[in-house]
Amino acid sequence: MGRFARAGALVGALGLVASLALSGCGKESEAAQFVPGPTAGATGGAAPEAPGTPSGPPLTVSPADGAKKLPVSVEIGAELPDGATVSQVMLTTKGKRVKGKLRTDGSSWVPAAPLKWSTSYTATVTASRPDGTVSEGTSTFTTMAKPSSVITSGLYLFDDRTYGVAMPVVAEFHPGIPKKDRAAVQKRMFVQTDPPQPGAWHWVGNGTQAFYRAPEYWKAGTKLSVRIALAGIPLSNGRYGNVDRNATAKIGSAFEMKVTNSDKQMRVYENGQLVKTLPVSLGKKSTPSSSGTLVVMEKKEATVFDTMDDPNPENRYVTDIQFAQRLTWGGEYIHAAPWSEHVQGRQNVSHGCVNVSMTNAKWLYQRTKIGDPITITGTERKLAHGNGWTAWNLSWTEFVKGSALPVPDGGAGPAL
Repeated sequence: MGRFARAGALVGALGLVASLALSGCGKESEAAQFVPGPTAGATGGAAPEAPGTPSGPPLTVSPADGAKKLPVSVEIGAELPDGATVSQVMLTTKGKRVKGKLRTDGSSWVPAAPLKWSTSYTATVTASRPDGTVSEGTSTFTTMAKPSSVITSGLYLFDDRTYGVAMPVVAEFHPGIPKKDRAAVQKRMFVQTDPPQPGAWHWVGNGTQAFYRAPEYWKAGTKLSVRIALAGIPLSNGRYGNVDRNATAKIGSAFEMKVTNSDKQMRVYENGQLVKTLPVSLGKKSTPSSSGTLVVMEKKEATVFDTMDDPNPENRYVTDIQFAQRLTWGGEYIHAAPWSEHVQGRQNVSHGCVNVSMTNAKWLYQRTKIGDPITITGTERKLAHGNGWTAWNLSWTEFVKGSALPVPDGGAGPAL
């Protein structure tokens, strides 16, 4: 991977459909699915034009001239004279110009879409000094053939959707990304927010997922633009990234649910104002609900919970469920529970879910968005990290420790 470096410095070089297995409170007869967003197209543009006639010594461009079998994720860099800045990067193949952008830190130029396999490219980098001297360098290189061993990846974000203020950017990988590769992969995962808000990535478990969030919930109305640019990136296990994925989505109004076990009530806030308080029944002592900050991951107006494979006979059932909102991979939901309405607000009888009345379940369902937060406190079990989109269940200090790259104060992800 190339980078723009000062003279004397070393010049370096989701397909996936994730089935959501259900357990705990309930299993569905048909597993829910999240489908990753579409593959990335070409976006962005080259650096400023009209750099002037070359008058200084030639630049050393990376990849090196004549390089072969390069990954299609390759970036363009150059060794710059002291005081020089890049004025133009041009990448062409068969007479056609490739779109791309400089990284915001100026370290390299990133093509807007994966390069083509087994294809020759010519990169021309132009740099200008304060005295007006212009230097240029050119390199022609060839990309590798399409590999047979790839990872699969997913992005839990869809174009033109509106999400809640706690919606993390969730990238998924199978198999997981080896720890030694996470910094390189993370450097290719771009998030842009409008209005700008700092953020950071956090790797979960064995590298099967990574979350991106800000220090606090997103501002209402934020535009999220995401590119997981992994097509062709080489990994240490001999595999390569399969495709680029991107999505542009919007954050809607703030809708937050807070459940306290002490009084068995849910308090609902819209834009910071309390709008409704409703009784709940949480998990009984043998199957407690998880305390922590959870996120609505999925919504189904009607579904079936099937737990007939539970090792405990007392927890086996098949039940039609209405207005179900998934909170964990383990099977905790908010849902209508007409059978427990007589104890809601007084007693916990569920298998870990947040039981509400049919009327209240419908009221919630009609107002919530994927990505809305719910905080549960006072139960016998703490939310396990990675059991759902648990990005907000960590303090910011704890969260940034899961980044594979250093996180500046306040947070910032790789940007273009």
